[in-house]
Amino acid sequence: MELSLKNKNAIVCGSTQGIGEASATELAKLGANITLIARNESKLLNVLNELDKSQGQTHSFICIDFSDSDKLKQEMTLLKGAYHILINNTGGPAAGPITDANTNAFEEAFRMHLINNQILVQQVIKGMKDAGFGRIINIISTSVKAPIAGLGVSNTIRAAVASWAKTLSIELGAYGITVNNVLPGFTNTNRLKTLITKKAEVQGKSEEEIASAMKTGVPAARFGEANEVANAVAFLCSPAASYINGINLPVDGGRTASL
Repeated sequence: MELSLKNKNAIVCGSTQGIGEASATELAKLGANITLIARNESKLLNVLNELDKSQGQTHSFICIDFSDSDKLKQEMTLLKGAYHILINNTGGPAAGPITDANTNAFEEAFRMHLINNQILVQQVIKGMKDAGFGRIINIISTSVKAPIAGLGVSNTIRAAVASWAKTLSIELGAYGITVNNVLPGFTNTNRLKTLITKKAEVQGKSEEEIASAMKTGVPAARFGEANEVANAVAFLCSPAASYINGINLPVDGGRTASL
């Protein structure tokens, strides 16, 4: 099974923590040259210095805040060379019922996730087509299959990204480019910690009680780790996954009830 990504160039968004950082780490281990994208320069430098270079890889980063789509577009036009892998990964919208959500929250989330994804894709697809190899992976959520209570805006936007990705997979499949979505379940990240804290406040319970109750709904009886999600990302990026295209892959310990 061919897993090597040597001489492949990868962009990994949201790569200073959690699933983004873990994905960058795993792709580098497989030999890819990594371009990190995030908004905190000191954290970017820390991750950059830890990436594997044993196969002669060269790594770099772009410091940018995804809330500024125009700036992102400008920065992407400055990229040199071809990119073979794009990992779209952006922090989720704030929690809360959909009936309480301000319309601005939907507009901001749509821009942060779908519009920015589109900007990035349009910058890399020519290089992917020329190389006859491309992997676009979107880190979304299991809410694509079953909406999660209390995440109204996120449920809405994640579904939009999933539909966008499926459409893209149909248009690009003939060029050796695959587009897939990875759907993390409850994963030990800052995002999950924030959601547990908010839920505990709303329900008047301890964070330990909330976390324990959440774990009871997971057949694996625990939360996932960022590297476990990253392993799925890395496989889908590999040559071995060349005929896997347009799928939603839950990495959730079996929590999602639907097929």
